[in-house]
Amino acid sequence: MFSPEGPTLRELAVQALSSVERGYDLLAPKFDHTPFRTPDSVLDAVASALKASGPYQDGLDLCCGTGAGVDVLAAVCRRSVTGVDFSAGMLDVARGRTPAPGPRASWVRADARALPFTAAFDLVVSFGAFGHFLPRELPGLFAQVHGALRPGGRFAFPVLAPPRPSSPAFWMLLGFDAAMRVRNAVRRPPFVMYYRAFRLGEVRRALERAGFRVTLRALPEFGARDDGTPRARLVEALRTDDADGPGGPVTPPGA
Repeated sequence: MFSPEGPTLRELAVQALSSVERGYDLLAPKFDHTPFRTPDSVLDAVASALKASGPYQDGLDLCCGTGAGVDVLAAVCRRSVTGVDFSAGMLDVARGRTPAPGPRASWVRADARALPFTAAFDLVVSFGAFGHFLPRELPGLFAQVHGALRPGGRFAFPVLAPPRPSSPAFWMLLGFDAAMRVRNAVRRPPFVMYYRAFRLGEVRRALERAGFRVTLRALPEFGARDDGTPRARLVEALRTDDADGPGGPVTPPGA
């Protein structure tokens, strides 16, 4: 699973026994050499999908980590791109990356549950971060994103089809989540990282309650499962005008 440049088992154990913030500070120098980093194939597919609805002016990568998702924003935003994360170590690595062509990136250390932005962006993206939030925290998180977007702004993130119970991946993820629950029951502070807590139907309803109009777009690069459903989708949540409520008219992001 890990390249020779990635963390050792001992390093992973130390990180897992830390808080989420401290764990990612420790992991940051080797994070891009782990399976936890979003694959380029996913980033490229999201960038391609967003080009169809852009261009945008200002973009935010929520829980940006080492900054790979900021390259997606750089491909579709004209004026500015910003990465926000609460791990100082991850942001240090992001600042040292070779910048992608396009608008200059800035980096902000902040908790996604208390964003320091108000109506500042036309596009917010996030990659692989939701497992670090408990289900009860998602409504507040989505309210923060709603407040950071301008009316008509878009919140977009990819989701992969969950593995079927007959697949080894299903049982591997189930075992990982069980191990994390045992760890958090016996040790503080908790390390919140659950792969199976993110259920699309519940997330969609939480987004709608936060004032978004939600659509799902298949990412054709990943094909379909045997039953014809997409293997990967892009969730696109549009911030509706507050006076209109969910489903009301929106302002195009490039307007």
